[in-house]
Amino acid sequence: MMKNPPHPGELLREDVLAPLGIEVTDAAQRLGMSRTTLSRVINGRAGISPDLALRLERAGVSTARFWMTLQTNYELAQAAQRKQPKVQSLQDAA
Repeated sequence: MMKNPPHPGELLREDVLAPLGIEVTDAAQRLGMSRTTLSRVINGRAGISPDLALRLERAGVSTARFWMTLQTNYELAQAAQRKQPKVQSLQDAA
C-alpha cells in the first residue's frame, strides 16, 4: 500500500476528465449525478461511492472494482496516519 496515495477524485479529475476536456457539469450530467456531488469528489471532499464506481464503469472509465480499490487504499492510508488506540489480540482471549 502506498504511504500517501492521492485521493481517487484527484485521479478522476487529472487522469480522466482533464485529458478528455470534459468539464464537471458535463461529466456530472453524463454520469447522472449532481454537479455539486461530483465536484465534492474530484476536489477530495467526498469519496468514490460504490454507486459512482459503477457509473464510472458503465461510462467506460475502468472498472468499479478499480475505483473502489483506490478509495479503500486512500482511506486505509488516512487511517494509518491517525493516532490509533491500543489494541489487544482477539486470539489470546480464550
